[in-house]
Amino acid sequence: MNYKDTLCLPKTSFPMKAGLVKKEPEFLKRWEDGNLYKKIVDKSQGREKFILHDGPPYANGHIHLGTALNKILKDIIIKSRFMMGYDTTYVPGWDCHGLPIEHNVEIAMKKKNQEISKTKIRKECRIYAKKFLDIQRSEFKRLGVMGLWEEPYVTMDYHYEATIAREMGKFFGKGIVYKARKPVYWCAKCRTALAEAEVEYHDQTTPAIFVRFRIKSDIGETIPELKDQGDVHVVIWTTTPWTIPANMAVALHPDMEYSALRTKEFGILIVASDLLEDVMGQVGVRDFEVLTVFRGALLEGMKAKHPLYDRDSLIILAGFVTLDVGSGCVHIAPGHGEDDYEVGKKYGLDIYAPVDNDGRFTKEVGSRFEGRFVFDANDDVNQALKEKHALLGVDDYTHSYPYCWRCKTPIIFRSTPQWFISMDSKAMDSKGEDSVESMNDKGLRIKALNAIDQVRWIPDWGKNRIRSMVENRPDWCISRQRGWGVPIPVFYCKACGEMIVSEEIAMHVADIFEDHGADAWFLMEPEELLPKGFVCPKCSGKVFEKEEDIVDVWFDSGVSYAAVCEKDDRLGSPVEMYLEGSDQHRGWFQSTLLASVGTRGTVPYNSVLTHGFVVDGDGKKMSKSMGNTISPNEIITRHGAEILRLWVSAQDYKNDIRISDEIMKRLVETYRRIRNTSRFMLGNLYDFDPASDMVKYEDMVEIDRFALHLMQDLIKRVTKAYMEFEPYVIYQLVHNFCAVDMSSFYLDILKDRLYTTKPGSKERRSAQSAIFRIIVDFTRLIAPVLAFSAEEIWAYIPGFDSRETSVHLESMPQVDSSLVDDRLFEKWTRIRGLRQEVSKTMEEARRNKVIGLSLDARVILSAEGDTLEFLRSVEPFLRDVFICSGVGIKQGNNEYLETDTFEKLWIEVEKAQGGKCPRCWRYTGDIGTDARYNDVCARCADQLS
Repeated sequence: MNYKDTLCLPKTSFPMKAGLVKKEPEFLKRWEDGNLYKKIVDKSQGREKFILHDGPPYANGHIHLGTALNKILKDIIIKSRFMMGYDTTYVPGWDCHGLPIEHNVEIAMKKKNQEISKTKIRKECRIYAKKFLDIQRSEFKRLGVMGLWEEPYVTMDYHYEATIAREMGKFFGKGIVYKARKPVYWCAKCRTALAEAEVEYHDQTTPAIFVRFRIKSDIGETIPELKDQGDVHVVIWTTTPWTIPANMAVALHPDMEYSALRTKEFGILIVASDLLEDVMGQVGVRDFEVLTVFRGALLEGMKAKHPLYDRDSLIILAGFVTLDVGSGCVHIAPGHGEDDYEVGKKYGLDIYAPVDNDGRFTKEVGSRFEGRFVFDANDDVNQALKEKHALLGVDDYTHSYPYCWRCKTPIIFRSTPQWFISMDSKAMDSKGEDSVESMNDKGLRIKALNAIDQVRWIPDWGKNRIRSMVENRPDWCISRQRGWGVPIPVFYCKACGEMIVSEEIAMHVADIFEDHGADAWFLMEPEELLPKGFVCPKCSGKVFEKEEDIVDVWFDSGVSYAAVCEKDDRLGSPVEMYLEGSDQHRGWFQSTLLASVGTRGTVPYNSVLTHGFVVDGDGKKMSKSMGNTISPNEIITRHGAEILRLWVSAQDYKNDIRISDEIMKRLVETYRRIRNTSRFMLGNLYDFDPASDMVKYEDMVEIDRFALHLMQDLIKRVTKAYMEFEPYVIYQLVHNFCAVDMSSFYLDILKDRLYTTKPGSKERRSAQSAIFRIIVDFTRLIAPVLAFSAEEIWAYIPGFDSRETSVHLESMPQVDSSLVDDRLFEKWTRIRGLRQEVSKTMEEARRNKVIGLSLDARVILSAEGDTLEFLRSVEPFLRDVFICSGVGIKQGNNEYLETDTFEKLWIEVEKAQGGKCPRCWRYTGDIGTDARYNDVCARCADQLS
């Protein structure tokens, strides 16, 4: 007789091979055709909200692994919160204005020899942004990310552009917006000012120079020791020789000690006493005489001669002078540095920056430098200083330097007329003069710092990171010298030059933008944009000019809470969470914080979660030049988006996230383990109807109750990990549950009972009842992460009458306290420990050719005391637990193993005696005792009867 046909072997059409690449698009189509996300939104109505507001990706190019990571992480959190009973309506967004799009459009237009005007460029930019918005939307949906994809928020939509103008108007009304000539980050290649968030730092090697400035004032009147000693020079050090033409002063620290020393080579020099030896060594002076020492404050107000031009450089005092490097005397060019500007403003210095938009010297510097690109002029400046006998020394110096994050070229600090939002003043006039009082406790900086304390930062170091940035940031430069964006709604009177900076005017312009978009600014005359009959409040003039600068794109995205959340009842404000990469502490997190606090006095988010950057397997930054980039599409084409989702869940996102072929191979193996475990459970439910076959908990076999306890523990731990935004913990828990708790223990032991007992036997139905409960809860647990596979598994679970047709409409499983039994857990944990020790001995017996399969074995356990008592109490389970043919327990023989779980235990494995049953493969002495089935064991004969 072929006894295989009498076994209840697994049967399922759930495929072993996932076929994700082919199957995932089918699921996406099914979800879309069935309006699944609309059903999710409808079901969530009336619930407590958990809104994660989408930080808008830039509509330029295809998505990369960083954006894929971001969107999947958001999707996992949103799906899990919906299943926990929250309203999680997700509105995706796109940032569409800005330089990268404009730059690409300009290049394309030049190639086609098209007319380049602002109106034409703006039209083409809108087309370009729409194109990549559609591309990225498709790519994000391919990842299994659900949301209102047909109702996104887009910063170039008319109503959004109108909101930008209105929010700018509200800042006008607060009186903290002003225009001033101040040094800002300037990219000469992009020809625009940059925000701090648009700057990245790289090491750069530049010539570091020591330069002497001859003091013109009678220094002997103040320091008698220097009277009639000849020319005295103050020595500066700088790593930007090109800024020397813009020098207006030399700064000393008021309380620092300085030395005047006589040198043969360069005359009398003044440097900080603590740096004296270093400076002399670097300029090659070995012999010198210290004439006197004095505090820096004594030189305040003296005049030195500029080494290249016939003008004075004032000696001033500044607290930022340090002894870290240099000479203790700082070269001050107020037009080329923030600190220089502030101290220059204090001393009434000219904010001089003789550099044009292309980063080239203007004619003010003279014909020798005029037209030279500033970085290329370093050697020219040094040569000119040498000819004037002012250059003491030059050396290469490597230091961190700011670069434009778009074009990757070094930038300059350049004083240009820009619009700013004051960080510290309560109110200012339009020219930047304090109109009430500054540095008071109601400035934007203080308000923002106070608001930071009201937010939960995940991880918690994010709080200190953004706090230090807000504490130290300069005023917010909100103007850009480009065409593709929302114009700053300001007018100028042609008759008297008066600036029209008004909340009311901005609101009027915003109403026009609402109907015609920001393009109206470039298509309509000023008088059409202003209220009818408007006249200059200063001179009653009626002819006006428009501001040409556009608003910083960080302001665009920063006011999304106003353009999107406040206007959509499904969202509301504040939202629960913002989630982006850690670079957004300088970017979106900060711009939205300042924008909201500045106009509403409150923060627009309750929590902020940040993740690291994607790096290669060696931890190196990905770049095309290094050839170590991987696109999401490469992974999806090879493995499917599900593996990409598993990768996101497996990583501790708080740090940089590694990816490589080896990492992906390991994840594929993990996925296969999860899938095969699920398939095994499904395969053993083919004849199970939960409505009629479910066994009550109290009637279940003990190991089945233990498995249900393990499932409750998994639910508890996974739910906590979802609540704490720790998907990497979920990955570890799920993998361990499948690999260790299920495959290597429970399901392995269960096979004999599932296969050999009668189809409708209580023993088999008990196992099926446990498996059914486990697979239902397990599938719901993994659904936020493995969105496609959970949906596929869900369709194969029997008994759909009482459940949602999509797992994504289901609730997260709750711990069932009636299935929790701590005493049972403790007992079976000891049994598992015993099984591990027996397995080691079996493996040794297998190597020694004593046995082949574990069913060939008889296990003898020798013990004493409590261990012996425990073994005898669980003896009925042990043959099944060890998957062997017999177990013997006896009094100990004074020879014991040392284990963490048991004392006084000895394990032996011998070849089992008797015949081998052809049906269950166990060795037993009762084969043939049943006349009806005379070639099988008595147990199998009973099942066959």
